Amino acid sequence: MAQNTVEKTSVTLLGLGAMGTALARTWLAAGHPLTVWNRTPARAATLAAEGARAADSAAEAVAAHTLVVVCLLDDESAGKVLADVDLAGKDLVNLTTSTPAQARARAAWARERGARYLDGGIMAVPPMIGVPQAGGYVFYSGSRELFERHEKTLGVPVGTTYVGEDPGFAALHDVALLSAMYGMFAGAAHAFALVRKEDIDPAALAPLLADWLVAMAPAVHGTADQLRSGDYTKNVVSSLAMQVAGTPTFLSTAEQQGVSPELLTPYFQLMRRRMAESGGEEDLTGVIDLLVR
Repeated sequence: MAQNTVEKTSVTLLGLGAMGTALARTWLAAGHPLTVWNRTPARAATLAAEGARAADSAAEAVAAHTLVVVCLLDDESAGKVLADVDLAGKDLVNLTTSTPAQARARAAWARERGARYLDGGIMAVPPMIGVPQAGGYVFYSGSRELFERHEKTLGVPVGTTYVGEDPGFAALHDVALLSAMYGMFAGAAHAFALVRKEDIDPAALAPLLADWLVAMAPAVHGTADQLRSGDYTKNVVSSLAMQVAGTPTFLSTAEQQGVSPELLTPYFQLMRRRMAESGGEEDLTGVIDLLVR
């Protein structure tokens, strides 16, 4: 009986750090022919033992296949590695962390060299790669046609989310979400600091804190709705005036607990500025307009 086999897209991968190695192993496990290159040859040798082809140079690796995935330290590293490489006719997918401006400039740079370009922002850490239930994914932006052509292959290691033709949008979405994450981490750090000197087990506070953050997360939908409509008084649950009135309690509690208020003070200052400019009947959404220069 003849076997029904489906040819898997061949992939070139440049960069074998923790993330690159995780990507490589999932493509290999799924049966994709893979050529790899890394500045440190030992990492490529390890993957060669697992079935990858290790190239001696970035140029050799790029020449091997049409689909070229770059996962290096930063945009400068990507530029140096690809500087003298023939990219004509290649489908270049750049998963290197960059700013939106760098992604747009790299897209133009790639087009000048005859390559098609997709930029990616990875919303995952290496242990999430190859584990669908972990919830990781990659933002992609740039050519929609190129994304659709390789979506199945790119989705093997981790999920895919296309966010637009503008090559900078993947990086922008990446940094936007990570910025919110660090704001959450800052709030959690302040919360743990408040109880640090008390007879309160941080392990007992953690699930309460996590549940509270999850319960508050849907508020972003209301913020988005107010931004779209321009009406910051729409469906207000707790007015800006009411929230500003409560801020002295947070600051006094921090002082009494011997905790610096430096993580809270900037936001509270913005809240007071917004109330002074617009009154206190609206929601916190107006703070966003103070941040946009």
